[in-house]
Amino acid sequence: MFGPSKTQPNGRCDRPGWLGGAVPPSSLLEYIKIVREHSLDRNLTSPSIVSESVSEFTLSRQVAVGMKPKKVHEVARLAKYVNHLTTELSLNRSCQVGHFVDFGSGQNYLGRALASAPYNRKVLALESKPLNIDGARNMDVSAKLAKKKVIMRNKKQFRRQNQGKHHNVKDLIPTLDSDDDRLAAPISADKDPAHNCNNKLEPNENDIQYIETIIQDGDLSSVLSRLPQQSNPPQRELIVMSLHSCGNLLHHGLRSLTLNPSVHAVALVGCCYNLLTERLAPSPSPQPNFRSRHPRLQQTSSACDPHGFPMSERFMRYPHAHGPGIRFNITARMMAVQAPQNWTEQECNGFFTRHFYRALFQRILVDKGAIDGRTTGTEDDRSDFASEEKSPPIILGSLRKSCYASFTTYVRAAIDKLNDDPIHAGRIRSHMAGLSDEDIAGYEKKFGHKKKELSIVWSLMAFSAGVVESAIVVDRWQWLREQEEVKDCWVESIFDYGISPRNLVVVGIKG
Repeated sequence: MFGPSKTQPNGRCDRPGWLGGAVPPSSLLEYIKIVREHSLDRNLTSPSIVSESVSEFTLSRQVAVGMKPKKVHEVARLAKYVNHLTTELSLNRSCQVGHFVDFGSGQNYLGRALASAPYNRKVLALESKPLNIDGARNMDVSAKLAKKKVIMRNKKQFRRQNQGKHHNVKDLIPTLDSDDDRLAAPISADKDPAHNCNNKLEPNENDIQYIETIIQDGDLSSVLSRLPQQSNPPQRELIVMSLHSCGNLLHHGLRSLTLNPSVHAVALVGCCYNLLTERLAPSPSPQPNFRSRHPRLQQTSSACDPHGFPMSERFMRYPHAHGPGIRFNITARMMAVQAPQNWTEQECNGFFTRHFYRALFQRILVDKGAIDGRTTGTEDDRSDFASEEKSPPIILGSLRKSCYASFTTYVRAAIDKLNDDPIHAGRIRSHMAGLSDEDIAGYEKKFGHKKKELSIVWSLMAFSAGVVESAIVVDRWQWLREQEEVKDCWVESIFDYGISPRNLVVVGIKG
């Protein structure tokens, strides 16, 4: 991101100018250096990944159904990685893995790849959403891992029952994956009348088994009891895997290694750090607070969830100026999912324009008296949270792309949307009624220079949040180190950061 061609010990550049501009202050250069020193290396390091050619990481067309290129990249590499890991366990530690357990399987892209050639592994897919399971079973048929049952029915009676019912062809097309397949819910098979006639898809029980369950912790005893008993000899050794586990789900996956005798190894890739809960209470030292003072923020920050961050005792007790324990608020955890190294000029322009428009619109709301402008203070001001219970914050949400053509069109679209808000509509109408286009243009002219400042602050926040992600991942690795049952553990990059920034896999192996 930043950096001169060569820097002197005093932090100054050895040539006039800096990438065509003024030389940054030495304090900024030192800060960038510190952030980089505390961030994990994101370049590909795994020998099983680096040594292979690109052609080795491909999926057959029938297995890749529904995947975007990013998902193909992730699934192909993680499938090869965990297969290589289990092969090493078999050769070096005489551990025969019977099933691959996928925590939060979503539409089971990873499990389907492992159940197909050339791996031909047995997969236990754990998923909480039945719609995702139905969609995964449909895709199993496309991958030739399952067959449809032949249904015998009275066609005349079937047509009479469904006469006059028109079905959208789009309802019968499987939903393509999103960046995180746990957030993509396929269309329910109940919309297909054939589904109501018991035409359900059944995967081969020797390859993939789906279990609908909500994972609350790492104890898999109730889940494993549903596995069919193997015979002569029983293969009960398991490896737990997950591709982009959201929030605490990865913590549950790690704990499964110590809570279940049959789980011999874990290989987990996390994401969505904003969904992590907090294990520690708020810092006893008052901290600057620039967020909306709402009771929900106070409630989540003081949850003290035993399954939350941090996991390790070292992070729990780490001493520093604000008291023991490492804490990250919601802003830090949300920024940790950014990938500023992948930002393009076009993406940045659109991103920062949207944030600038929203911030400037907030200023208009405050000036017009539509909302309370008190947003500063310290997190120790508990009374402020209680005083705002009667005035929830304004949540504007997303607007159409055309609304960002200019600041005036944005403000008009935002006001129109808020006029339908059941809570704030009255105040918006009464306070914003006299706002003219000239007034809006005046705000943009007066505060236009603030867009650059906002862009700089956001860029520094995103750059700094690389340390937050690194700390979260190191905490998970440290927790594995603290467990007596764990013989070996490590973290390494397995995806190309330019394609999939959440590319760190946490691996733990029992002794």
